[in-house]
Amino acid sequence: MEKLIILSDLCGKEKSDWVNYYSKLLENYFEVKFYDCCDLGDIDKSEYSENKLHHQFVNGGIERAVKTLIQKEKEINSVLGFSVGGTIAWKAGLSGPRIQRLFAISSTRLRYENEKPSGIIELHFGEDDRFKPNSDWFHSLEIKENFYTNEGHDFYKKKEIDEAVCNNIIKQINFLKQ
Repeated sequence: MEKLIILSDLCGKEKSDWVNYYSKLLENYFEVKFYDCCDLGDIDKSEYSENKLHHQFVNGGIERAVKTLIQKEKEINSVLGFSVGGTIAWKAGLSGPRIQRLFAISSTRLRYENEKPSGIIELHFGEDDRFKPNSDWFHSLEIKENFYTNEGHDFYKKKEIDEAVCNNIIKQINFLKQ
């Protein structure tokens, strides 16, 4: 069975109960392996606030997480990354093992990237997320825009969204196997 790596958002495992929905839907199709991005990036969670965590990620945590992920995973077939997790996967794909399929959800920091990793890339954003990449960014990197109407940054935590995202991943994998 093919391995699917799931990378948390910046809150890590402490506030990621929602990721269980994704894991349960996908574990019949993949060997699912979950990583807490805070652990990968050696993020100090003693002051557990979104601003403190975000600050640590953008000030070296993302780079540490990329390095740790590459050390732990010598071969990466498929990755599902949420927010900062998608950014970590993207950067790992640029500097480490080739990622065959990258599914990133609400990875708004990608708007600063001007090079994309090889492989199949599918990005999902809430239409109302003010930090999502703009249309020019998608066009310049030749990536299809996938927006969820009337949704913000944390839309991926909703049960109906996880079903849609997982069904799409399963369809893509099944299509590629044919």
